[in-house]
Amino acid sequence: MSAAYESLRAAAGPPREARDRPLLRVDLTTSSVAAGADLTLSRLRESIAARGLGVEIVRVGSLGLSFAEPTVELQRPGRLPVVYGPLPAGEVEDFLDAVLGSADAAPGGDDRRWAIGVRGPDGQDGVPPLSAHPFWGPQQRRVMELMGVIDPESLSEALAGGRYAALDRALGMDPMAICDLIEAAGVGGRGGGGFPAGRKWKFLLGAPGPDKYMLCNADEGDPGAFVNRILMESDPHLVIEGMAIAGLATGAERGVVYIRDEYPLSVARMRRAVDDAAAAGLLGGDLLGSGRAFRLEVVRGAGSYVCGEETGLIASLEGLRGMPKIRPPFPAQRGVFGLPSNVNNTETYAHVPPALLHGADWYREFGTEADAGTKMFSIGGALRRTGIVEVPFGSSMRELLEEIGGGVPGGGAAKGIQPGGPLGGLLNAGDLGLDLERPPFTERGVLLGSGGLILFDERACAVDLALYFSEFCEDESCGRCTTCHGGSQRLVEMLGRITRGGGRAADLERLGVVDRTLQNANCLHGQFTPYAIRAALRHFREEVERHVLERRCPARACRGLIRHRVTDPSEPALAEAAALCPTGAIGGDAASGRAIDDAACVQCGLCAELAPAAVAVEDRFPVPAAAGA
Repeated sequence: MSAAYESLRAAAGPPREARDRPLLRVDLTTSSVAAGADLTLSRLRESIAARGLGVEIVRVGSLGLSFAEPTVELQRPGRLPVVYGPLPAGEVEDFLDAVLGSADAAPGGDDRRWAIGVRGPDGQDGVPPLSAHPFWGPQQRRVMELMGVIDPESLSEALAGGRYAALDRALGMDPMAICDLIEAAGVGGRGGGGFPAGRKWKFLLGAPGPDKYMLCNADEGDPGAFVNRILMESDPHLVIEGMAIAGLATGAERGVVYIRDEYPLSVARMRRAVDDAAAAGLLGGDLLGSGRAFRLEVVRGAGSYVCGEETGLIASLEGLRGMPKIRPPFPAQRGVFGLPSNVNNTETYAHVPPALLHGADWYREFGTEADAGTKMFSIGGALRRTGIVEVPFGSSMRELLEEIGGGVPGGGAAKGIQPGGPLGGLLNAGDLGLDLERPPFTERGVLLGSGGLILFDERACAVDLALYFSEFCEDESCGRCTTCHGGSQRLVEMLGRITRGGGRAADLERLGVVDRTLQNANCLHGQFTPYAIRAALRHFREEVERHVLERRCPARACRGLIRHRVTDPSEPALAEAAALCPTGAIGGDAASGRAIDDAACVQCGLCAELAPAAVAVEDRFPVPAAAGA
């Protein structure tokens, strides 16, 4: 440990704990704020002050428990911390009565109403340890070790947790030795490509010229994916440390973190972390007094999905329209501003410090030959427990979604999985047994992607999902090549017509023609655009054929193929449905009986949800003669 780093660690002090008064940690991230965590925090502060309690309240990042937001953690002096949630603002008073009481009254309630688990090896006061919780137990939290524990806006807490120790070690290593270690550890790209980071860095290390760039791709645009956001909002210094080490390994003295425009909190926290690190000598022209340099800046993205492709990101950084470039030359030869550059995913950088600090053998204790180490996943959709987890590569997807995620609420049946964002394709429920590594997914014609997994049940329609993702891809096409621009339009037109009852038998072949044509697009965006319908034809072909040949949607999800009809005009719940109907399609009254004007109805399904006993969802078109025979 260098004297400079040792001095910083000493000044930071020990990790924050409840020493002489209770410590209350409140998760304050984009996900938790959406669930009302800011209101919960405000109410906690007001109520604790009014009760005259000496409690330290700190803001922290996320433990990944999205299903339990707003989440808080309470630690009393000499006790293990207990995680609670969900704790909405309206329940704060009851919660404080149970766990803290007031200056004049001892706590007197049962905290197990909110308790999730004890963050420690053992249970406490009837609350089991988090390790016994199905969401937490199977995880191996290496990258996520400090998430939800430290204040993401405090450099001192990051240092107390061990951040920048790996950077301090890297400053004493030869650049090639760093690349060799990271390659031996098997740290691969976490954006979906999986290319060995150490090998990629060697391309940049060997590039001529003194000016080079390390770029962080934090333009996380896949629906259902929020791994990068949680990382930046919960432990920004881990990402910064990984980038600085990458700069030392490649000879790059400049870095840029390109963050998606829709992530304002990530931008704010990363900028503060960069400023704090620079002020402490952890970034800048003289890292920890070593004479070596790495300067970092944070750039807010242009709001385009294709900027998640590395050459599109580079174009955006150059002030140009975010459009992917034709390769070669590759970024390591000529990247941003014409200078040699490397682009790595946010999570990739986060894996670098622990790998360098503990070594290749430690890193490979988890994972597979193809994909070493652990991987963060965001799990969502038809699940009882949504959130962020970190599990070893090679874990079972069934365990991740059915055991950790809890499976479909209400005991329903899973129908399929959407991995890897809109370009990732679809899998059916029979594929839940796949191992979470790239090869099995590639063999099934889909992408594992950057870690977003969405489970869908029988209420979802494969054709409707394919249309949704195709529309997204069409809208986000940069328009550079006619193949992608025109091909995605044709795909959307055909799928839209099919979901409105205009399917033709020839469409089953034409969809394949469009797919094959799109493989000639200039970049992966266009080439992967038909993955959703390709996977639907492969894994849900019978469902697609019923849409085309019978004008039927078995899931009753395609609005153009269904109609809503009142079956019990006297049902009282229809009054509320009529009042809330967005188009006023429910006419009549309780006396005369209510009916739905089919021409005005947009098939939103609200009436069937509010009055399920009185509204039937029917097929719009009569059964074809051949189908009914």
